[in-house]
Amino acid sequence: MLKPYLVVEWNDTETDAKGWLVVHNFVKGYVGGGTRMHPTVTREEVERLSEAMAYKYAACECVTTGGCKAGIAYDFKLPDAYAVLRRFLIAMMPYIDVGVSLGSDLGTKYEDVLKIFNEFGIDIPLTKSMKVNSNVLQGIKYFNELLATKIDGLLLNDVVTGYGVAFSADEAWKFKSGNDGARVVIQGFGCVGASCALKMSQLGYKVVGISDANLLVTCEEGLNVQKLIDHKNVYGEMDQASFESHYNVRSNTEWLNIDCDILIPSALEDVIHKSNAKSVKASLIVEAANIPISSEGDEIIKQRGIDVVNDFVANLGAIRFYDAVIFGLVRPNPQAVVDDIEKLCRKNTSHLFAEAKKQNKYQRDVAYEIFKPTISDLLEYDEPSEALPIQ
Repeated sequence: MLKPYLVVEWNDTETDAKGWLVVHNFVKGYVGGGTRMHPTVTREEVERLSEAMAYKYAACECVTTGGCKAGIAYDFKLPDAYAVLRRFLIAMMPYIDVGVSLGSDLGTKYEDVLKIFNEFGIDIPLTKSMKVNSNVLQGIKYFNELLATKIDGLLLNDVVTGYGVAFSADEAWKFKSGNDGARVVIQGFGCVGASCALKMSQLGYKVVGISDANLLVTCEEGLNVQKLIDHKNVYGEMDQASFESHYNVRSNTEWLNIDCDILIPSALEDVIHKSNAKSVKASLIVEAANIPISSEGDEIIKQRGIDVVNDFVANLGAIRFYDAVIFGLVRPNPQAVVDDIEKLCRKNTSHLFAEAKKQNKYQRDVAYEIFKPTISDLLEYDEPSEALPIQ
């Protein structure tokens, strides 16, 4: 792994929370990435996520933004989680104010991040030149308006990543000449997992298993994804009381035991690892979560010949939404945003699989070649003034 450009560590003054901001690379003085909160977060994890963000922006064909990530080691379900997030972002405010654009990730909400920014007079973090660019400022207005819009009954910002993953999965499955009505298992039922499950079912796939933090629910005939979404809570946990009588409920540790064609891990990092990678039954893994396969687990997946659409190819929907609207690459309406993400995810996945086949190489290895970030700029500042003579 390449060394990050910048690592800032934070220790909370009121709890045992600890956090990190990691910038992998700046592009034109600007950088973007989410903020996650979970008890298991580590500095190493945030560094890996930051690198993945740099590759993700390259896969987005972005020429304006580098990759960063923030992580807080704390339980996002505790009642003071918002206060912890606020103190972390205040500590990072000198970086945020000059173009480190932090958003949300696992365990945080984008509306909470924006609320804290607004408290300190920041709408969306921008560089100095972006703050006076009328086109960018108009793009921000459009983006803020789109955050309140819905598609398929869900907030646009809650579906863009999951829908992109589904489009990537569909493109990869078609490349493999897979059978119609393929069986899908999804691990994690937050915004990404839920929206991915919904789009997969709309595309004709059979979602036969979904796990959340509490349980695994399965059905050979296919789950009613829309009903599961309608009854899940804000933490992405399903309501067992709403399950159909013919559903099977099992421990959420058994998600790899379900026969399926496509496996979509959509929650934590390293959930497929050295101890369980041999249990994967699918012939295709699509990474909705960031870094869901450990390096040891990935070597097993590679040796087994299982195809992979890796994270920064599949789950770039949220940053493409942000990038495309703010920098005026798409018309500012929900369907145009989704269509743009579909086009990009399908294009990248098709290119990845074709190149991997041509080179007879593992998809992840090829992805790191063709989507390698090539720009590493500095923060955007005025030119330094002439040095004063030493008295």
